[in-house]
Amino acid sequence: MELGRAGLAWAAALLLAALGAQAAAGDFDPYRVLGVGRGSSQADIKKAYKRLAREWHPDKNKDPGAEDRFIQISKAYEILSNEEKRANFDRYGDAGESQGYSQHQHRQFHRFHEGFYFDESFFHFPFNSERRDTSDEKYLLHFSHYINEIVPDSFKKPYLIKITSDWCFSCIHIEPVWKEVAQELEALGAGIGVVHAGYERRLAHHLGAHSTPSLLGLINGKITFFHSAVVRENLRQFVENLLPGNLVEKITDKNYIHFLSNWKKENKPHVLLFDHMPVVPLLYKLTAFAYQDYLSFGYVYVGLRGTEELSSQYNINVYTPTMMIFKEHIDKPADVVQARDMKKQLIDDFLSQNKFLMVARLTNQRLFQELCPVKKSHRQRKHCVVLLTGEGEKFVEAYDAFLTFAVANTKDTLKFVHIYNDRQPEFADAFLMDEEKYRGKSAVVILERRNNAGKVAYKALEEAWQGSKEDNFILLDLLDQLRTDPNLLSSETVLADLNDELAPMFLIRWLYSTLDYLSDCWDSLFHSNWREMMPLLSLLFSALFILFGTVIVQAFSDSSDPRDSPPSEKEETAAKTEKNDASFSKESNRIPKKGFVEVTELTDINYNSNLVRLRPGHMNVVLILSNSTKTALLQKFALEVYTFTGSSSLHFSFLSLDKHREWLEYLLEFAQDAAPIPNQYDKHFLERDYTGYVLALNGHKKYFCLFKPHRSGDEGGSPEDYNSSLHAEARGKSSCSPGSRSIKTKLHKLSFWMERLLEGSLQRFYIPSWPALD
Repeated sequence: MELGRAGLAWAAALLLAALGAQAAAGDFDPYRVLGVGRGSSQADIKKAYKRLAREWHPDKNKDPGAEDRFIQISKAYEILSNEEKRANFDRYGDAGESQGYSQHQHRQFHRFHEGFYFDESFFHFPFNSERRDTSDEKYLLHFSHYINEIVPDSFKKPYLIKITSDWCFSCIHIEPVWKEVAQELEALGAGIGVVHAGYERRLAHHLGAHSTPSLLGLINGKITFFHSAVVRENLRQFVENLLPGNLVEKITDKNYIHFLSNWKKENKPHVLLFDHMPVVPLLYKLTAFAYQDYLSFGYVYVGLRGTEELSSQYNINVYTPTMMIFKEHIDKPADVVQARDMKKQLIDDFLSQNKFLMVARLTNQRLFQELCPVKKSHRQRKHCVVLLTGEGEKFVEAYDAFLTFAVANTKDTLKFVHIYNDRQPEFADAFLMDEEKYRGKSAVVILERRNNAGKVAYKALEEAWQGSKEDNFILLDLLDQLRTDPNLLSSETVLADLNDELAPMFLIRWLYSTLDYLSDCWDSLFHSNWREMMPLLSLLFSALFILFGTVIVQAFSDSSDPRDSPPSEKEETAAKTEKNDASFSKESNRIPKKGFVEVTELTDINYNSNLVRLRPGHMNVVLILSNSTKTALLQKFALEVYTFTGSSSLHFSFLSLDKHREWLEYLLEFAQDAAPIPNQYDKHFLERDYTGYVLALNGHKKYFCLFKPHRSGDEGGSPEDYNSSLHAEARGKSSCSPGSRSIKTKLHKLSFWMERLLEGSLQRFYIPSWPALD
């Protein structure tokens, strides 16, 4: 009986509370809230709203009820500023009662969801999206933006990312701290991101966030979750812990000379920051991470004993942060900046102007592209002066003289670099051509990159570089001529990509990758939820199950099974034969490497399809060779035409001179002005050598273009010597003879001939019809 009375009392209390809330909602009068009459104009209503909003804004009014009062003022103005809502309120006492039952219900729910007046005033959580803080909007991330921009950018700066959603009480609770930390870290150089899980579910799932709010860090494409209390100090420490520990080296009087002397080994300028802070500032660590590929960083705590000599040597003001950058000369800084408040923009401007040494060494292709960019237009020409030298004491004098010349003549359009011939042999051979006068000596080349495929125009100094006054005068004169005459760079070549000299070995890279994976697994074991751990646990239990099952099967297997008898001699022979066949098939199916070109032999079987009936616009490039020169010429031919294999209108073939000499000589009769045709009374008629000739045959229009092999006589030898060497090759002499060396130079300039072929600037020789190929 008592329980029944208690239940009735509770029901009555709840009913009275509901009626009171409804009466409170019905007593809301926007005119009374704004202090205006029912006949007031829109100008009066707007004026009253502005006055009250300034007075009761929560940021200016510290009264505990200011937020509730401000919400009522905003709601009143929302009703009275809308003529339809104002008319409905004047007629029905509610802004939405004149719109039918269904719309009335929707409008009531909409007002409850957006305004959330009672709960919002009670918990002080501004769920209304119109009044929510919009500072996160500029940090919002989308999936494509994250994959294409944020992840690559994380290799230059760490990112702090927040996962949030609507109607999240904890998200609003951490919002003041997040806003403060985001502004602070962004000013220091860290990246900030916000992911709305309600709209970007794919991205939130990709990041591994299964609840909101979640905070995570991103660096070098790797994600790390934040698991501590959300306070300013913890978030700063979390971002700092994301950075590698060896970014900045502590410098004292004992190690500063060793630190600055590493510029030659690391091929980087070295930066020293002098400050009175006992720990390295986070701004400096973030800067070191952003420029780690270009600079090495050291920190000097000027308040520490053991730095007095260093501070006095460079005349450091201990009360002002000072940043110095050292290049080839460690006794004097190349540039200095001092500021009481060292801002990120100031540091970036300072470092971006000093990213490279005065004469940097080309250690990889990326550095070569940055120091020697491709020519974009005639007005934006940039030239590189390259010192081709070696390692050792005998090259030091030539390098020092080149460095002195570079310091005095460096400009925005002129960069000075050097390269070690033994570490980049392909690069050096492309310019020096194995000439004897440069052996064991340094050489200087002025070059200009023409395209990203490796084509360059260059001019080499006639003599080796000794660093004498005469050498300096000659180089300076060439640079002055280059300003007015860009055609001074008359030679052209195609460079292969540079070797990455500083790249770690494969074993070391594999070891680092393994350690990173084990570290991720260890971190996931303690911090990640079970949903994230399922793939790893599934793999682990599968491996254990297979191992355990194998042991069980072996343990219960019948021990009386006959042992495998040793194979007979016939079986061993058959197995070896199969193994050899398998190895041969593997080699034959191996993927071709760079420089591989598919070249088919032109015979009477494929003659019609590869030439006579060739489709309009297509050409067949045919190399003439003999049995004795086949291997050497095909290898050189493939290297020369490899860059043109992307064109679907070009086909590549070779023709045996031993089989089809008459067919070739018939074609050459139509090009008598381009190639000497032997007469039938010549005693060397049958010995005339055409190996190395290249014909570009257009089967549809019945014409061909002719490439004559590069003769050693063009560079100082005589044609008679050349012909005699060719006859010697045809008779099969030793490869050590002068004739064998000339084979390598036959197709020396074929690539430039191919460029002219594609441009259509070569001479064409027309024929009435294609002769039969016997």
